[in-house]
Amino acid sequence: MQSMTTEETPTTAQPGEPKAFARTKRVKVVLVLLGVFLFAMATGLGLHSLGNWNSPPGLPSSANSRAAPLPCHSPACLDAATRLLVAVDPFSQPCDYFLFTCGSPGATRGRQRGKGTGHLSNRGEGERTTRREDRRRKVENDTLADRLPDRQTLLLQSIKDILETTVGLQPPDHLEEKARQFYRSCMDKDSIESRGSEPFLKLIQQLGGWSALGWWNRTDFNSTLALLMGQYGTFPFFSVYVGRDPNQPHNTSYIQIDQPHFQIPTEWDTQSHTSKANTVSLRPFLFSSLQYLTLLGVPSMTQLMHNGLYIALSSELAKESSPLHHRLQTNRLYQRVTIRELQTLAPVIDWLGCLEATFHPLPISQSDYVLLHNLPYIIHMSDTISKWLLRKEMMGRVPIQTYMILSLLQTLLPALDSRFRETQRNLSVALGNMEEEEPRWKHCIRRTERGFDQLLSHMVRDRAAHEEADDLVGNLYSAVQSKLADLTWQDEDSHNSVLKRVKSLTPRFMAPLDKETLAQLYSGVVISEDSYFSNYLQSLLLEKKRRNQLFSHQHLQSDVLSVTPLLSGRDLIFPTGVFVPPLFHPSYPRALNYGGLGFMMAKDLLHLLLPDIHTQSGSPESVGGCVWSQYISVTEGPGRMGAFSLSPSQKLEVWVQYTALQVALQAYQNSLKPHQSDTSLLDFVHTHLFLISFTQISCDPYPYSQLMTFEPSFLVSVICANSDVCPSRMTCQKKTLVEPGSC
Repeated sequence: MQSMTTEETPTTAQPGEPKAFARTKRVKVVLVLLGVFLFAMATGLGLHSLGNWNSPPGLPSSANSRAAPLPCHSPACLDAATRLLVAVDPFSQPCDYFLFTCGSPGATRGRQRGKGTGHLSNRGEGERTTRREDRRRKVENDTLADRLPDRQTLLLQSIKDILETTVGLQPPDHLEEKARQFYRSCMDKDSIESRGSEPFLKLIQQLGGWSALGWWNRTDFNSTLALLMGQYGTFPFFSVYVGRDPNQPHNTSYIQIDQPHFQIPTEWDTQSHTSKANTVSLRPFLFSSLQYLTLLGVPSMTQLMHNGLYIALSSELAKESSPLHHRLQTNRLYQRVTIRELQTLAPVIDWLGCLEATFHPLPISQSDYVLLHNLPYIIHMSDTISKWLLRKEMMGRVPIQTYMILSLLQTLLPALDSRFRETQRNLSVALGNMEEEEPRWKHCIRRTERGFDQLLSHMVRDRAAHEEADDLVGNLYSAVQSKLADLTWQDEDSHNSVLKRVKSLTPRFMAPLDKETLAQLYSGVVISEDSYFSNYLQSLLLEKKRRNQLFSHQHLQSDVLSVTPLLSGRDLIFPTGVFVPPLFHPSYPRALNYGGLGFMMAKDLLHLLLPDIHTQSGSPESVGGCVWSQYISVTEGPGRMGAFSLSPSQKLEVWVQYTALQVALQAYQNSLKPHQSDTSLLDFVHTHLFLISFTQISCDPYPYSQLMTFEPSFLVSVICANSDVCPSRMTCQKKTLVEPGSC
């Protein structure tokens, strides 16, 4: 009021102050205008923020009036935010986003995205092309650094954390501590190296010696074979496992007998329908077997003789082995015979005695059925061993014993020092296997799983089981059913048949054994942290228990290292091991969980159901072709669709991945309905965060990756073009990357 009075009565101003008065007046006016401007700007930004808050379709309108989502500050979210900092945002960098490819820099798949957007960027100009290639390499490197490891590796890392975590002071006989002690003994390379071949040589003495080392008590052939099969999980002349007969309607488990995995490299002769030693690979195999004899202390003067007879016997046994495709064509699989009939067909083996030792203490009788997968080989194997046993001892019985000893060595080789593993690795490389040797920690986790799989399943479930995981599975399966209902089917019967089957399935998680059963299973296991070899022998006995468990129908065999769903009768079983960071965490924004792991699992689900779908609906191929045409329009220019075509299987894979992204997005939207809110990460919220999460895992390797002719992250632009869920239109150089369509 005073200022207003002053402004309205200028005549009261003192002489000499007119300039100061005018200046004060202007300053006050500017301050008022500035305040009004700041208030208007804040209000506008608030309205703009609310307008761009990507509320998923289906949310009540009241959700839009709420404050912006709260940021997630949990430790898991902070780790996820670190990865998001280097992620390529497809909405802020739409041109760069399509410049990288999955795999190593410069890798291609089909018509790579690095050569895409050509008609948008005048690739004919050399200087601009060079700049674009430089930018492509930078984006590739940034994005590859941002990619998450594959699901299997993430699961192994999670199990590693569990096994390396010290949980208070636990007694050595505590269940979980047994698994941790086994893992630590495997990781103790110094202790393993210091023992050398001594543990294996002591075991040979317990088995009655070995003529190659100068002492052998000439134990009976069948008694030695039964001991190897029953106590050490070694099957030199044939393999034994438990499984079901696909030709039988019930779920009875049978003993199954097959040809063994031969150490000697062979090749299949399509003319004679026999296998023979591969002459090119025979030299490195000869060298490796000689090296084993040297490491075991066999005198050099007798090494060549023992090795020559070993290779001769191996070659003769392998002659009647045959590849799977030939056995399928000749109906050699799942031949049912009783043990009594098998004894007549292959009399050299004491079948009842050997199988009783393998499945002790379960009862085995002569009238029990077994399933054979190569009867001609079994007969040939029996005849060959009989012939060799009739020879002079040095030319017959001794080579057969050497064959069994070296077969046992292959079983126990992972528990011996690095000289044995290097010999095995050198042979593998010589035979053309160029895969890198996996890190020691991965090897030790796989060995721990072989014996402690049931216990690890329990430990993983304790860490990974959350209500949020149940919600994700339920919302995903509901979204899959909704999507299938919208497909175009051949007729109403097809539509009803497929949907009825899908609705009849019950999604559930792999159920580990209860603690009481676990205690019984591992009660007799004694683990010594300073003797990996003895622990390894214990794990072989645990594998035997697991085999017996499967044979007696006590428990569905669970695979703790499984990362994909599986069908078992009317059950759709989801593995718990994939619900671990960085793919999943209960504190993550749901957008992060659904955009990453949700997409992966939707993809797996669709592949499980695809055999029923694509035979009765034309939608998968037509939608796959539609998405492909949009990709060609972007990368090659409009009207070029006819120059590039996909096979039916490639179209189906495009449909699977595009539909999986739609399903995961719909599942995410459904998850928000009961909550009407989600947290944010680095100011990314809702669909924006969902799609960024998807781009981080879109290069996830899985069995059908090679059928995808472009990088899956291109599907972000297709989703945005065919819906209104994206935070902004994806444009490059003022042109829309993908024009709206009807895919």
